[in-house]
Amino acid sequence: MNYRKYFLLVIVLFFVNTGFAQRIKGVVINDDNQPLEAAYIYNINNDTHAHTSTNGVFVLDDNKIGDSLKVGLFGYKTKIIVLSETELTNDIRIELEDKIFELKEMHLTEQLNALSTISRLDLSIDPVNSSQEILRKVPGLIIGQHAGGGKAEQLFLRGFDIDHGTDVAISVDGMPVNMVSHAHGQGYSDLHFVIAETVNKIDFGKGSYYANKGDFNTAGYVDFSTKDYLAESEISLSIGQFNSLRTLGMFDLLGDSKNENAYVAIEYLENDGPFESPQNFNRLNLFGKYTHISPLNNKLSLTVSHFTSRWDASGQIPQREVDNGNISRFGAIDDTEGGNTQRTNLNVEYSKYINDNTRLKTNLFYTHSAFELFSNFTFFLEDPVNGDQIKQVEDRDIFGLNSTLIHDTYLGATPVKLSAGIGLRNDVANDTELSKTLNRTTTLEQVKLGDINQTNANIFVNAEFEFGKLTFAPALRLEHFKFLYNDKLQTEYTSLSEDKTILLPKLNFFYDAKENLQLYLKSGIGFHSNDTRVVVSNANENVLPKAYSLDFGNIWKPTPKLVVNSALWYLFLEQEFVYVGDAGIVEPSGETRRYGLDLGLRYQLNNYLFLDTDATLTKARSIEEAAGEDYIPLAPDFTLAGGLTVNKYKGFSGGLRFRYIDDRPANEDNSIVAEGYFVSDFNVNYTINKLTFGIAIENLFDTEWNETQFATTSRLQNETVAVEEIHFTPGTPFSGKVSVSYKF
Repeated sequence: MNYRKYFLLVIVLFFVNTGFAQRIKGVVINDDNQPLEAAYIYNINNDTHAHTSTNGVFVLDDNKIGDSLKVGLFGYKTKIIVLSETELTNDIRIELEDKIFELKEMHLTEQLNALSTISRLDLSIDPVNSSQEILRKVPGLIIGQHAGGGKAEQLFLRGFDIDHGTDVAISVDGMPVNMVSHAHGQGYSDLHFVIAETVNKIDFGKGSYYANKGDFNTAGYVDFSTKDYLAESEISLSIGQFNSLRTLGMFDLLGDSKNENAYVAIEYLENDGPFESPQNFNRLNLFGKYTHISPLNNKLSLTVSHFTSRWDASGQIPQREVDNGNISRFGAIDDTEGGNTQRTNLNVEYSKYINDNTRLKTNLFYTHSAFELFSNFTFFLEDPVNGDQIKQVEDRDIFGLNSTLIHDTYLGATPVKLSAGIGLRNDVANDTELSKTLNRTTTLEQVKLGDINQTNANIFVNAEFEFGKLTFAPALRLEHFKFLYNDKLQTEYTSLSEDKTILLPKLNFFYDAKENLQLYLKSGIGFHSNDTRVVVSNANENVLPKAYSLDFGNIWKPTPKLVVNSALWYLFLEQEFVYVGDAGIVEPSGETRRYGLDLGLRYQLNNYLFLDTDATLTKARSIEEAAGEDYIPLAPDFTLAGGLTVNKYKGFSGGLRFRYIDDRPANEDNSIVAEGYFVSDFNVNYTINKLTFGIAIENLFDTEWNETQFATTSRLQNETVAVEEIHFTPGTPFSGKVSVSYKF
């Protein structure tokens, strides 16, 4: 009788173990033993699914012995696992094998973020080797350099002349790049401290729909993530025209050490440019990163970086002087422009699994930056004797943290992902200066001088409700600012302060209409802050203007080798009210409205040949001005970029890239036009064993183009009246460089 009871008990336990669904937990890695983010885990028997986190970890409910799991990630071989009792009672470790990208294997419903996957594809098949090329990986984002290579690029996105970052939020490993209340301009974003080869992932979004994005997220955001490890160490050298030189060293420090990685990278560049007055540009970048993953899959990363740069510049030159033959396109009016800049970063990132349903991600950062820029935009308009050269100087310390808690739960049978976060940032910039100078050596007059202390605290909550094919995602973000300014040009101590708070709701919908078609409707309110000097002197103005955005779009895969994404969008901005650092004044421009169409496609012709293109069509107008006088200066109305890329064909890689921007108004009545351009670049690389040889050509067809253009009123020393016309920085002519790299 006792044996019968024992037998019955075994039978009952067997059916309990096999008949009831259980939770499984595991980690997905690559063949270098490194965690893979956004891998897809799908239970074929019951349609449950999950994605891996940044630590490569996943949790999947409702599993039974005998169920089949499909595990995959675009760019890796898919693996099928049949669950046994071992997988149900122990954590699973799944290794995926790297393979050539095949677009036919990209399934939209398996992607955590299909647009992010597309950017990963772009970065993988066409690697970048400069900070400028990094930004060009964002579809629809146009850049231009106009100060000798050392100054941050001018940005254009969704009908915005973003200047150097006023309306796009940029970050690296969770650390903000945009500088608030900067000496040169609000949102100033200098990405030159990033070594291109250290970038692992580019995440971007257009519009202001993202609860975890705050200041400057009006036109969109761009997040860069650096690599946690090096598969191989590398040294490289490139030499080109105009005395250009680039050296790079990237060194793995720990080899095959289990659960931890460390590497350092060093980059040095110099270049004179095509200008008659050499720009004497040089830059040194240092970067180091250490990553540790604990036995519980908690992840700690420590990043340290430093860069320093100096340059001379020929500045923006007036079109009339080129037309009358007094100077060439590469000449100068004042060739004593230029500058020096540096930035040091310390960033600590920590990801922790509190339990199977809850994880915490935090980063703590410190930045020190120094900036000195000499410019002359109007020549002798204001000072006919000494000229109009100005100096902008600042020295800044930034302290901050971001922390996000993510919790997976159910509302009845509905899966819900809840996330909540807090952020804090404090900028201390002492002796921020705008002065009139002569020949970069003599200070004639201090126009602005003061200490800036600006603090931003924020909190957000976001929920994602998954109703089968429909995901409904409401969110709310609260921002608080404390602005302090001490004006040192006053005879008595003067400290001005202001507090501002803003509430920003978001509401997004995502719908898997078919296996090959995803639709989305996004809505939200964003904003950009304004310079502290504006806020404290214009307390009654709308100094945190809201941006109201709406996107309706889709990602469609009509054939196995073609992916198309498109979006119709609208954006209303309450006030384009900014501090003009070049003049020390405020320029409000009132309410504006923008709307347009974004279109992109990726097509894989065969295993190694890829075609991509991205187009934007935009209409940007000021609402408060009369028709015909309501143009927004320099707002692009049509852009096109793309290319044909060869990836790993018998040792060859490379491609032909192009970018186009249409003519656009340079002033409010469109009487002055900034001319568009079409520029093509070409590169080819050949790898044999560990050696790679490369040739790169900028401006393949030697197009005469203007990289940046402005409608500026200026006066030359021999002129009696001022003239308003296009002032421009010429684009690079045909130029080539050769490179060699060795991996070990």
